[in-house]
Amino acid sequence: MTTGISLVRENAASMAPPRSLWVPFPLGRPLGVPNDPEFQHRVVAAALALLTHEHGPILQDFAEEAPQHSTEAALACPVNFAQPEGDTASWKARLTAELAALKPWHDLGKRRRHGRTLTGLTKTSVDTIIDELASHLDTSTLPIDDLTQFKRATEDAKAFYLEAMTAQPGATDPDSLHDLFWTNTALADALVLLSKQVSSTPGLEQFARILVPRSAMVARAASTPRN
Repeated sequence: MTTGISLVRENAASMAPPRSLWVPFPLGRPLGVPNDPEFQHRVVAAALALLTHEHGPILQDFAEEAPQHSTEAALACPVNFAQPEGDTASWKARLTAELAALKPWHDLGKRRRHGRTLTGLTKTSVDTIIDELASHLDTSTLPIDDLTQFKRATEDAKAFYLEAMTAQPGATDPDSLHDLFWTNTALADALVLLSKQVSSTPGLEQFARILVPRSAMVARAASTPRN
């Protein structure tokens, strides 16, 4: 009898392993945040509890979000995003300009890592991913034809952004960069808007949660000035 933890729900659903626990955490952190053994034990216990089921496949969602990982680093965006000229109202203009500002930093970071990158989950270029995302938003359409492929494409785009932000002088720890991505980029704004549109579509509520984790919404709420 086997059981496992999955960070990508669509993959677990398509492969149908005997027992799988989906956790709504960032890629690379199947047990949540570091240095929180009590929370990590709850994740492991939930995965092991699936062994009580004699027959599968079973795909169960972990009910808790990972705790916010505190950091002493000051939150200040390391990337100066260029403002698009002309049609600033379109998502294509906003996202294309932002991507152009990030490309030199991503290239620098990739050279420093001797060509290593976490992008490539899909075989699609980041330019195409951004164009397709902008098209969905500018035309008010949803990517419902292939949600799994779309989720992988957004993960590629996010990885590209974070690698570019890491290459900037003064780049901070991964948790702060995660918050900065979700509070300071047009791509994050686009994903949040698309998530809200998807969540209002019957049957796609779960996908909306996968597209934008609750921790991202918490970070955005915390960064919003209060009157």
